[in-house]
Amino acid sequence: MRLNLLGDREFLKKLSGLTWPLVFQSLMLALVAAADAFMLGRVEQNAMAAVSLATQIQFVQNMVLFSAASAASILGAQYWGKKDEEALNHIFGLMMKVCGITSVLFFIGCFFFPRYLMLLFTNEEELILIGIGYLKVAGWSYLLTGVSQTYLALMKVTDHAADAAKISSTAVVLNIILNAVLIYGLFGLPELGVQGAALATLIARVIELGLCLLLAYKPGYVAIGLQGILKTEKLLAKDFTKCFIPLVAASLLWGIGFTSYSAFMGHMGKDAAAANSIAAVIRDLICCMCNGLSAAGGIVVGNELGKGDLKTGKLYGDRIMVLSYILGVFSCILMALVIPLALRFVKLSAEARYDLIGMMLIMSFYMIGRVVNTVIINGIFAAGGDTVFDTYSLAVTMWGIAVPLAALGTFVFHWPVFVVYACTCLDEVGKIPWVMIHYKKYKWVKDLTREYQE
Repeated sequence: MRLNLLGDREFLKKLSGLTWPLVFQSLMLALVAAADAFMLGRVEQNAMAAVSLATQIQFVQNMVLFSAASAASILGAQYWGKKDEEALNHIFGLMMKVCGITSVLFFIGCFFFPRYLMLLFTNEEELILIGIGYLKVAGWSYLLTGVSQTYLALMKVTDHAADAAKISSTAVVLNIILNAVLIYGLFGLPELGVQGAALATLIARVIELGLCLLLAYKPGYVAIGLQGILKTEKLLAKDFTKCFIPLVAASLLWGIGFTSYSAFMGHMGKDAAAANSIAAVIRDLICCMCNGLSAAGGIVVGNELGKGDLKTGKLYGDRIMVLSYILGVFSCILMALVIPLALRFVKLSAEARYDLIGMMLIMSFYMIGRVVNTVIINGIFAAGGDTVFDTYSLAVTMWGIAVPLAALGTFVFHWPVFVVYACTCLDEVGKIPWVMIHYKKYKWVKDLTREYQE
């Protein structure tokens, strides 16, 4: 079967119809961190750096939530292809339980042990104290995130991706507005600074959850019933666990490794930490495109595999793989072009500005690997339940190469900031050949659905 990338209008319509709402949703979520960074960056460099380090805690939590959402979406996309709503209820009920337990644990850590968490990322006392104030307020929002993410993931799988994007964007717009009001003390309110950013996040999460619950139980939507939460279907639980365990292992390997990169920058001084916080925000904004294509591609391929049409599923995977390379080159160019804009919008010391320019030039090449690997591993491989590969690849490229080199450069050899930062970017670029060799084996071309009722 020919690739025919641009000639299949049905494929392009379905893929773009899912991709753009998911890109928009990912962009809206990334804008929250961007708003925190740039608004606080206009107040004080240390406030921006401290909040950037503190939010790495939520980043790790999101890795677990993302893994649960991915496992539920992998199975859910295939069962939705069969229009089996009862299976969806049980699958997303399992996700709700996993996300709920995770959210409670992270809240306890942020509210009761914030100093110990901040010490993981920096030894600068000023940054630690600012981070503690942020975590004690923002930690309450972490209790709600797991529930709202479960409903949003269910909407994406059941052809309501646009509605999920609207909810997320509403929460983000509200968060950004409240950021400005509470950080700067607009309309006669007190100027709260860092704690204002945390409070804005909490209020936005409350609104987001409320909108999810209002929409989920309207006619035409698939809701999560009590039976799905309280009762566990053994076969579906087994399938969910089989997907979730490799995903969460890979996500934690990646997430903890990624947060360690921020920790290395935090231990290299306030200027390096500040520059890294801005570089990370810009990276996450540009990565919204590959996140959307990855999620949409996984659903499109998963739907076909769930129907039993493995040939079409394989063809769609090949097309999306080609698109990932095109998007990777585009993201590389875009990263280089936005450097002047990044320097214009925040107050940085001369040393921090110098560090930021070097980091973004390095990251422009990193983006090609990041985009390709995200789309293929998190989208195409995951669509067919091929979730173990990512764990192996991260163990070798990130934990076997990038993390040790960056750690040695930071704490032993005291390499320049640029060299350590380049070490943190080695894993994505070095992983591409390994990913493509595995892709061509087509182990991901599988129908995961079955008759689950006993």
